[in-house]
Amino acid sequence: MRIESRWMARAGVAAFALVLLYPFTALFAHIGPWQWGPDVRGPALSSLRVSLLLTGVAMVVIVAVGTPIAAYIARCRMRERLLWQAVLLIPILLPPLALGILLTLAFGPYGAAGRFLEHYGVVMTNSPTAFVITQVYVGTGYYVLGAVAALDAVPVMLQKHAALLGLTPGKVFLRVTLPLCRLGLAVALSIAWVRTIGEFGAVVVTAYYPSGMPVQLWVNLQSFGLPAVMPLLVVFLAVVLPLPWLAHFLAQRKRNA
Repeated sequence: MRIESRWMARAGVAAFALVLLYPFTALFAHIGPWQWGPDVRGPALSSLRVSLLLTGVAMVVIVAVGTPIAAYIARCRMRERLLWQAVLLIPILLPPLALGILLTLAFGPYGAAGRFLEHYGVVMTNSPTAFVITQVYVGTGYYVLGAVAALDAVPVMLQKHAALLGLTPGKVFLRVTLPLCRLGLAVALSIAWVRTIGEFGAVVVTAYYPSGMPVQLWVNLQSFGLPAVMPLLVVFLAVVLPLPWLAHFLAQRKRNA
């Protein structure tokens, strides 16, 4: 009976996995020859460069700012921690279009900050700067909350012992905390990466140009139809999926070691 129950459970999980993976069969749908002419190829490759370069810049900002914030939140008292976590949840819970509109109003020519920045030549709408800032707002909460969870997994006693041996707080973090939570931070980074590079709703409002891959996919769909979408879609999936897969694999491998 136990063997039969196990196989029934395994079959149920396998059926569930097949349902989840079924949308990928659309890559073989009969929609006619894929289009990759100059009108499609040029903007598609440009959007690939924009997404990789500007999302990379956004991830550097997120890690540089978010890691110290996560370290502080992980050490503070529970009431204060709940307050900061609630703040971080706000951009996560906001509908993307609403976030994009708020960012445009706040940092565009309608807001004081936007007018101040524009006075010094920093354009915050339809510019690389607007693209990066939007992605930072979109991805920071995911990274910081994931980083806090990773830091929580590091035994406190090890950090205290390192401090008792004479290490400064900075050296404790670099020599003890960071090596022990690096895979957890990598998982948090991969989640933030997927969320930011795939963002459409907020970016299409703040930075329709330069177009990243999600916006360009929409433009291709509207202008040329599904055959012009498929080549860029394949590239998009190839860029987005490997990092979280690798981070998950390494994290599980470490846990089971």
